[in-house]
Amino acid sequence: MNSTSKSLRVLVVDDDPIAAETLAYAMSQFGYCSEVAGDGIEALKHVRTGQFGIVISDVEMPRMNGIELCKEIRARNACGYTYVILLTGRSDTDSIVEGLDAGADDYISKPFHPAELQMRIRAGERLLMQQSRELMIFAMAKLADSRDNETGSHLERIREYCRLLCEELSTWPQYQDVIDGIYIQSIYETSPLHDIGKVAIPDRVLLKPGRLTPEEFAIMTQHAQIGGDTLRAVAEAYPEAVFLRMAYEIAMTHHERWDGTGYPRGLSGEDIPLSGRIVAVADVYDALTSQRVYKPAYSHEKAVQIIRESSGSHFDPAVVRAFLILEDRFREINRELGDVVGYTAGPSHLPGTAIRMA
Repeated sequence: MNSTSKSLRVLVVDDDPIAAETLAYAMSQFGYCSEVAGDGIEALKHVRTGQFGIVISDVEMPRMNGIELCKEIRARNACGYTYVILLTGRSDTDSIVEGLDAGADDYISKPFHPAELQMRIRAGERLLMQQSRELMIFAMAKLADSRDNETGSHLERIREYCRLLCEELSTWPQYQDVIDGIYIQSIYETSPLHDIGKVAIPDRVLLKPGRLTPEEFAIMTQHAQIGGDTLRAVAEAYPEAVFLRMAYEIAMTHHERWDGTGYPRGLSGEDIPLSGRIVAVADVYDALTSQRVYKPAYSHEKAVQIIRESSGSHFDPAVVRAFLILEDRFREINRELGDVVGYTAGPSHLPGTAIRMA
């Protein structure tokens, strides 16, 4: 029995007491805590408590059958996702389609084989763990983000930009063995943690409404090292959580520059992890097109110009090429998730004067 199974509760729904107890016994053998409901109406009351991650329901029941229960769960459940497995003696295609159309995640025919049911439940468990992981990561990122002035949908935009860039690069021959679906999902999940180290930066520096002095800038740059060290420690403590490795790379290296003039380590070229090079472009585009206490928002066109001109110095030329292919998609996301309307900045607002990229 693993720790996840101990914490996951399964609701068994069947109007046949013998069938229900058989399922409940199987749950105990699999290592899951379970409870029994006699029909859909009783089950719905249990589901609304938010205590059950998985529901295994018979289809044929009085008052509220399994199909109706599934529809109610999908329409009303607001306590997180509930994984629904329908169990039925019918195996015709129409019945299966009806159940899946109602929102069921899986469908098992009676009589069920215990090993098969266990594997189906584990599939649901993995999905729920994935959801919990995403929520935890994003909550951590939002907490760090709340200390900065990068409010609104900054993190939502960053992860969408990163996903776009990865999807494009994954079609290029040189990246097909590097960027796959797992890589894209990992960068989508972990890119919001890029500035988590800012929780350790003093307010007098982090929230300063203007240019930073050299001393203040040096303090600000520490957030990359702090964030990277923190996530590396977590990754080493939980080596099975491979996504934490990417989170560490992003936090540590998204301020490195292609020409070696970035921080905290002065890495250059392909010595910078690809994830850091991708987030660098996404983060700077978002910084340029967003309003901050120390700068107004730039127009999309101005941001594109700056990134294009920084190819080979600040940014990986390949990532910039991908960005230029996708610039219209970036504009769409910026409009859909934007906080303010950008404008075309004059010469006094070019990088190196008012804008801070830390």
